[in-house]
Amino acid sequence: MHDINVVDLSRLQFALTALYHFLFVPLTLGMSFLLAAMETVYFVTGKDIYKRITQFWSRLFLINFALGVATGLTMEFEFGTNWSFYSGFVGDIFGAPLAIEGLMAFFLESTFVGLMAFGWGRLRRGQHLAVTWLVALGSNLSALWILVANSFMQAPTGAHFNPATMRMELTSFTDLIFSHDAQAKFVHTSIAGYVTAAVFVAGVSAWYLLKRRHVDIARRSFRMAVLFGVLATAGVITLGDALGFIGGQAQPMKLAAMEGLWKTESAPMPFNLVAFPSQEDQANHGAVRVPYALSLLVTHSLTGSVPGIDRLEQDAATRIRDGIPAVTALQTLSAQPGNADALAQFHAHEKDLGYGFLLQRYAPDVGKATDAQVAAAARDAIPQVAPVFWSFRAMVALGLAMLAYFVLAVIYTMRNNVEHKRWFLKIAVWMIPAPFLACETGWLVAELGRQPWTVYDVLPTWMSASTHSVGYMIFSLVGFVTLYTAFIVVEMYLMVRAIRQGPGESHGDAPLNDRSQAARLAGYAEG
Repeated sequence: MHDINVVDLSRLQFALTALYHFLFVPLTLGMSFLLAAMETVYFVTGKDIYKRITQFWSRLFLINFALGVATGLTMEFEFGTNWSFYSGFVGDIFGAPLAIEGLMAFFLESTFVGLMAFGWGRLRRGQHLAVTWLVALGSNLSALWILVANSFMQAPTGAHFNPATMRMELTSFTDLIFSHDAQAKFVHTSIAGYVTAAVFVAGVSAWYLLKRRHVDIARRSFRMAVLFGVLATAGVITLGDALGFIGGQAQPMKLAAMEGLWKTESAPMPFNLVAFPSQEDQANHGAVRVPYALSLLVTHSLTGSVPGIDRLEQDAATRIRDGIPAVTALQTLSAQPGNADALAQFHAHEKDLGYGFLLQRYAPDVGKATDAQVAAAARDAIPQVAPVFWSFRAMVALGLAMLAYFVLAVIYTMRNNVEHKRWFLKIAVWMIPAPFLACETGWLVAELGRQPWTVYDVLPTWMSASTHSVGYMIFSLVGFVTLYTAFIVVEMYLMVRAIRQGPGESHGDAPLNDRSQAARLAGYAEG
């Protein structure tokens, strides 16, 4: 039996390292494609200013990329150190996309990052452009394979449990890659990265415009970023709706938690705009509801409805009881692999094996489980509703705020008067944290909403952790938090220093508060 404190500490450690790492990932994904777009403009126009724009933003990309790699590598080792049972149970499936990510996408990305950084003046313009596009391709391929692995945890496909080996085995690599959850999540996450990069570039450019430094570079960077961003934000909201629809079908309990839907209601269902969910009471307090809106948002009709937590908890109790014969048969097969009756019993109930495992936390001998133990396990099937509910609303609110911001930014920049909207430029600077917060809250919705499962409906989280001591987990947790905090400090220091240094001076982007430079430029203009 696993020590539940060790399980909770393992979850906390992985959550913190993932949240730290995910501060770097979206900016890498988005900046890589934005750089490719900037350099494409340079290749087409031949104007030197676009080369300088690309080189400057490349410096910031490289800082973020290097620290993102450093924070990401340790996470893969955590699967073996802190989640050894999980690694053994689904290693055949989970290991395949991770190996491909390392061998194909990561090495592709890393190799061409070096050429992109040091190839200026050594490669022809077309060759360097191709390298930059390959960096963008490698970055997004890395995200693809990671998200394929994660999507198996959310909606397992292409695999089955083999009672002879006592582990999950891959049956269809195609189904694994092309699952609806994997494809929707990849596109949604990638475009969220594009939004992150657009807000970041626009915010830094706005800071330069406020300071009246590097004006030509800042003006062009701002325009490219907001045009890129308004399309990406509209896309991420649209695809987020599609991902919610797909996720709601695969994980109805997560959807119910996101909406604070404790009780099943008839259509058309109201939407909880604001509420304070109580896990103990299984009810919302202080709810502000919008009539009909939930049916429209989730089912895209006024006649559609979704099950509430009350019905899903009852369904979980039924599946737990159906999973008991699967677990007892598996115990028999572990001692008598050739027992035909046990094998037949297992196959008759194997779809509910995970729910039988869920019961083992309360009844190690599931054959003797009481109704109270079944009820306790069924209640465990409900994730913590309040953090999922509020994380979802924070993510949506931030997304809508960024859409409104980008629409205004596009209007102002197309009118060529954004430099005179100092109030808006200040907003642009303060908007920089918004996409990072949206990405973090989105991750919380996805991962907290999946609980109590490591692999949804298949492997409970309480079974997945390694058998470490509490002392070891506390020591390693403190170590990781200290290390990753240092990475964040280094990232911020290097980024701020590079931004303050800027892309360098030229006549086209001289500081406007330098009177001699301004006068000289005026003389050029008159001439």
